[in-house]
Amino acid sequence: MQSVRLQEEQITAQRAQVLGLDYVDTSQIQKQLFKNILPVPELYKLKIVPLAADEHYIQFGITTTTSQQTLNSLRQRFSDQRVTFSIISDSGYREYMALYDPPKKVEYENIKITSDKDTNDSQDIIGRVSQTLEQVRPDDMLAYLVQQAYALKASDIHMESQKDNVRVRFRVDGVLHPVAYISAEKYRHLAASIASAANISTNVSEPQNGHISREYRLATGEAVTVNLRVEAVTTVHGIDIVMRLFNMKLEMLKLENLGLSEAESKVVNEVIRHPTGMVLVVGPTGSGKTTTLYSIINTLNTPERKIITLEDPVEYNMPGIIQIPVEGELEGHDFAERLRAVLRLDPDVVMVGEIRDQDTAKTALQGALTGHLVLSTFHGSSAAAAITRMADMVGINPLFASAMHLVMAQRLVRRLDDKTKQPYQPDENLKSRLKAVIDGLPPGTERPDINSLTLFKPGNSAENPFGYAGQLAVREQLVMTPGVQQLLRLPPNQITTTGLQAKAVEEGMRTMLQDGVLKAIAGLTTIEEVYRVTE
Repeated sequence: MQSVRLQEEQITAQRAQVLGLDYVDTSQIQKQLFKNILPVPELYKLKIVPLAADEHYIQFGITTTTSQQTLNSLRQRFSDQRVTFSIISDSGYREYMALYDPPKKVEYENIKITSDKDTNDSQDIIGRVSQTLEQVRPDDMLAYLVQQAYALKASDIHMESQKDNVRVRFRVDGVLHPVAYISAEKYRHLAASIASAANISTNVSEPQNGHISREYRLATGEAVTVNLRVEAVTTVHGIDIVMRLFNMKLEMLKLENLGLSEAESKVVNEVIRHPTGMVLVVGPTGSGKTTTLYSIINTLNTPERKIITLEDPVEYNMPGIIQIPVEGELEGHDFAERLRAVLRLDPDVVMVGEIRDQDTAKTALQGALTGHLVLSTFHGSSAAAAITRMADMVGINPLFASAMHLVMAQRLVRRLDDKTKQPYQPDENLKSRLKAVIDGLPPGTERPDINSLTLFKPGNSAENPFGYAGQLAVREQLVMTPGVQQLLRLPPNQITTTGLQAKAVEEGMRTMLQDGVLKAIAGLTTIEEVYRVTE
């Protein structure tokens, strides 16, 4: 850095000599401030600084870009004093201005999420956060928002362009909360910074996705590691950006941390113990599918196994596993070709980030039949619906049921805070609804007494205004039982989602709604949460 500054001073001295003006090396003098000569805005506008002054004399420091008109104007303005001008370097000018106009210290306030009932508190916090964001650089804005999102255990950051401003919201425990509003001009710089880091463009109308993995340093000197998946789409008011936070820790990616019941754990462990077959995890975006897959992969990750993944993008780097990023550039046949190439590498376990098309589905099933354990995600409203849709994609054949071993559908509900939850007895109408769900449980399942039910609703406290603490999954596991396999060998027009689910329940499957109701009765969540995500 010193050699760069020395070079700048030498170049500035040469220019001063050419222009026939004095030169001052400000790095070698003790800086004094003369604040009564010109106001700070004028020092910026004219690009000059007073270097020395008394009642008879003023020496101004100017740069090579200061205009001759400015010099003449200053001589006339201070005609009672002798005015001289000396050229200083741009770095010297910036150092002086940092003394005349010290940068304001940015206070990064911790963001708090408040209840809708606390409207005044909420608006006050949003206002202060918004003001902070308006004061800092784009990189600092991103680092600060990510830092706060991690602290609040948020899953996503949403930036939404509106007519008058841009709204910033965090998704916490599956629910969106506004945290700030920023000006369109400030957001334009932030969006450009995000686009550059994620390798996407702000000037195209097509939806885009990217990935950011780097370390930022706040103005306070604090380092923030940013690991995000970025989705961007152009709306009527500008570009909207959603950033998914990857905050998984390797030690947390274990089957025992998924909240599986003893029976569910037994099913998963028995299936993944087999060297071949296909396991699908089904659910909408944000339902924890990736966490479930990574936990299975982490459990299977031993020196004796070769595990390869195809991901879009790679969400978490796992030692000992070959992870291949796809980054959205391959679709349909091209993606299936990549998967076929991976299968030729003789892996024991293959994870496909998501099955999106017929060719990939057929290739994955073929891999499951030829000596590989294939894991993937799939979009479907339930396990039975996913099986029906998959069967439509690949066509019914005797090998389909043989390849498929387990379909696990899941949703995330908010977990009640045990410190604040409040018990209540359901009314007759709700009891009637719950009885219908409980009566439909698989044969042999222990049924709670509907007449002595106690349910829970969220309370609140100063520390937790919402009454929830984290999330838990409600699940259903569709295993290829003999009855289900027999159904899948029927002609396609005879296979229905309803019939498939009925047969699976008859042979031991508990539906997501039933699982959720039992968890609400156990006091883990509310019945409203269960119906919100399952219906």
